[in-house]
Amino acid sequence: MRPADAAIAGAGIGGLCTALALARKGWRVSLYEKAQFLEEAGAGLQLSPNASAILQKLGVAGRLSAFALHPKAITVRRARDGAILTALPLGEAEQRWRAPYLAVHRADLQRALLEAAAAEPAIRLMTGAEITGFERDGETVLAAFVQGAVVSKVTASCLIGADGVRSFVRQRLGFGSAKPSGLVAWRALVDAARVPSAMRQNEIALWLGRGAHLVHYPLRDGTAINVVAVVHDDWRGSADDFWSSPGEGFLLQAHFQGWDEAPKKLLRAAAGWRKWPLFDCPPLANWVCGRIALVGDAAHPILPFLAQGAAQAIEDADALGAALDQNQDIKGGLAAYQQARQARALRVQKESRRQAAIYHLPGPAALVRDCILRAIDGQRMLARYDWLYGA
Repeated sequence: MRPADAAIAGAGIGGLCTALALARKGWRVSLYEKAQFLEEAGAGLQLSPNASAILQKLGVAGRLSAFALHPKAITVRRARDGAILTALPLGEAEQRWRAPYLAVHRADLQRALLEAAAAEPAIRLMTGAEITGFERDGETVLAAFVQGAVVSKVTASCLIGADGVRSFVRQRLGFGSAKPSGLVAWRALVDAARVPSAMRQNEIALWLGRGAHLVHYPLRDGTAINVVAVVHDDWRGSADDFWSSPGEGFLLQAHFQGWDEAPKKLLRAAAGWRKWPLFDCPPLANWVCGRIALVGDAAHPILPFLAQGAAQAIEDADALGAALDQNQDIKGGLAAYQQARQARALRVQKESRRQAAIYHLPGPAALVRDCILRAIDGQRMLARYDWLYGA
C-alpha cells in the first residue's frame, strides 16, 4: 500500500481546505503555518456557489451557517450618480447552481475550517513553522521548517505549497515570483449603525468609476458593512507589510472625488483602513514538479474582480484530493490535478484581469460600458456566470 502522508506549507483557506480534502480520502496531513497565531485577517469574503458546494462536501458549510448571509443580488451602480446599471439576482442561486451564494467574514470561514481540521485526527497543525527548504529524495520529499529556534526536517509522500501569493515553494521550484499589479485594495469593516439604511441592503453593491471601484455588503447578521475600495497605486512597500498595512482615509477619499455622495459617506464612516497591494504574475506553465504541487495563490494569483481568489483555492483543494484518490501513483495524481484545474484557473485569471480594465474605464469608454450593462437583463446576467458558478 502506498504511503499516504502530505506536508502542506500554509494554513490559509487553500491549505486548510486541501488538508481536509486529503484527510477525507484517508491521507495523514501535517500542516505548517509560519504565523504564530491564526488571527483574523481581511474582512468580508464572497463564496460563490462553485466554492460553497465544495465546503458542503468537506462538512464545513454547517459550521458557517450561523455567520453567513445570503445576498439577494449583486447590483452594479454608476459612480457619479448611483444609477443602477444592471443586477445579478441571486435568489435562485441554489436552485440554478446547486449551492448558495454566501457573504462571510474571512475570520468566520477560517474558524470553521480550523474547527473542522481540529476534529479530524488525520490532520496535525503546527503554527510558527516556516518552510525554509526542500528536496526530493526518490519516493519522498524532505522539507525543512523553522519553528522558533528549532529546525525540523519532515519526510512526506508529497509537499503542497499553499503559501500564498509570494510563495516560497513556487520560487524555490524556479516558477517565478508575483509582482505588484499597480492596484491596491483598501478594506474596512464599518459599524452598520453609522451607515444610511440604503447602504445596508442585503446585496453586494458594486460601484464603477474612473480608475477606481467600490464594493460593499453586510456581514454578521447585518451588524457590519464590509467595504473594499480598489484604486491604482504605485505601491512601494516592504516585504513585511505587503499583505496588510494601515492606511489613512483621507488619502483614499482623494480617489473618489466626483462620485455620488452616498459612497463617499460610507468611506468617511470607516474608523480605520487596511491596505492590500494586489499581486499578479503570468500564468505558470507548471504547478507540479514530481511530488511537489502548488495550490491557491501560490499556483495562480487572481485579481479580485470576479471575487474568485478564495473560491479557486477551494476548487484546487477539491481537485487535488480527488486526483490523488483516483491515482495510485502520487506523481501521476499530482499531474492529473494540474490537468484537471489548470485551464479553468487560467480562464478565471484572464477574465479577472479583463474585468479590472472594464471596471475602471474612463470617459467615453465608460459610457459605452454602461450602455452595454443596461441592456443586459437579470436572466442574461445569470447565464453569463453559468460557466463559473455552475462548475
